[in-house]
Amino acid sequence: MTDKDFEEPQGDDEVLPGDEGSEAQASDPESQEEALTVEDILGAEQSADAAASEDAVIADLESALLTDLKRLQAEYANYRRRTEEQREREIERAKGEAVKGLLPVLDDLDRAEKHGDLTEGSPFAAIGEKVRTVAERLGVTAFGAVGEVFDPQHHEAIFQQPVAGQEETTVLEVVEVGYRLGSVELRPAKVVVAVPAE
Repeated sequence: MTDKDFEEPQGDDEVLPGDEGSEAQASDPESQEEALTVEDILGAEQSADAAASEDAVIADLESALLTDLKRLQAEYANYRRRTEEQREREIERAKGEAVKGLLPVLDDLDRAEKHGDLTEGSPFAAIGEKVRTVAERLGVTAFGAVGEVFDPQHHEAIFQQPVAGQEETTVLEVVEVGYRLGSVELRPAKVVVAVPAE
């Protein structure tokens, strides 16, 4: 490497403190006009138009936030309601699945009662009463009785019997009672239907 000789500034080439260039002048606090402080900016008075504009922007933001909050509250209330309804349906469905196992037992009790096997005071009658009480506590209700108007939504017609003088389609005989648990239909009633004779 070579040594570089630097010349000492001579006469005219000498840099004077006042001639330091534009950068030095820009950073020199005395060369600038009076600088603004944060307090000066924050304390400056606003024009009436600027204040009104700022108030309008704040009011718009508040209105938008309030609308969003109301929408979120409504969505949450709907979510809670739907969740509660779904939970209730699931509880009824689960109870229904458990009760479906009791339906053949209830049918056997009905048949035994029709044949006179459930005499008062017998052990079989006591057991039958306990099973029916459990079913009632669970909310199981029977439907399908002689004389009811036939409803294909709830009755399953096994046979149609024309009856003279019959004006409306009704249940003539119940072959198998229908059961429902709350709003859930566990089984339709199997019936013989009386229809008007031609």
